[in-house]
Amino acid sequence: MFASSMLAIFLASSATATAVLRNHGLAQVVSSCIVPNTVALTFDDGPWKYLYNISKTLIAADAKGTFFFNGNNWDCIYNEDARKRVKYAYDKGHQVASHTWSHAHLPKLTWDQLHNEFWRVEQALIRIAGTYPAFARPPYGEYNDMVREVAQMRGQTLVNWDFDSGDSIGKSAQDSMRTYNRLVQEHPDTILALNHEVYEETAHVVIPHAIKIFQDAGYKLVTVAECLGMPAYQNVSEPEIDDGSWTC
Repeated sequence: MFASSMLAIFLASSATATAVLRNHGLAQVVSSCIVPNTVALTFDDGPWKYLYNISKTLIAADAKGTFFFNGNNWDCIYNEDARKRVKYAYDKGHQVASHTWSHAHLPKLTWDQLHNEFWRVEQALIRIAGTYPAFARPPYGEYNDMVREVAQMRGQTLVNWDFDSGDSIGKSAQDSMRTYNRLVQEHPDTILALNHEVYEETAHVVIPHAIKIFQDAGYKLVTVAECLGMPAYQNVSEPEIDDGSWTC
């Protein structure tokens, strides 16, 4: 299976092969879209229960979003409900991508620990949705050259943002909406917006408001891959069947 072949690649990145596999270049880091008049709404830290609300609001507006999933943060990605959320997002046409396994501070990790953080989410998305992601968001937006080197080896483009809704730092829904209002008034050519699917008010209050004002201003709401003109996945295959080994 594809996952098995990718596991072999991961194992090849162990300490015994490190000297051979280093110096593969640095992954691209993007923090803004390039396709004019596009907005990419992104959602971190899931898969969480509010994903359904966010997806339904996007789909009703003929829009798509991008979900950067952790493996074991707010929930274990292999729990039954979490699996359903991942597959649901993908089946609805949203982009699913990596936020690494445990939401660690990546610049503090070793070479092998970094590969583990990337690989375990890649493996989970291959298993659950049949997708090998081409994009990853480093937790806290943090990276260094070694993070970029590992990401490059794994075929990942790193994605940050040029607008933060502030939901993860305690902004109220009203404050986040005011921040979105100011952004639309400035009317930049493109927007790559950071949100978190784990906050109820983000899902139920802020995102419906943001979608409306963006579309009223003439923006098109697309995935990160679409706003960059790049493929969302390195490979797409059939989802796998749990053999009992899928655990966090």
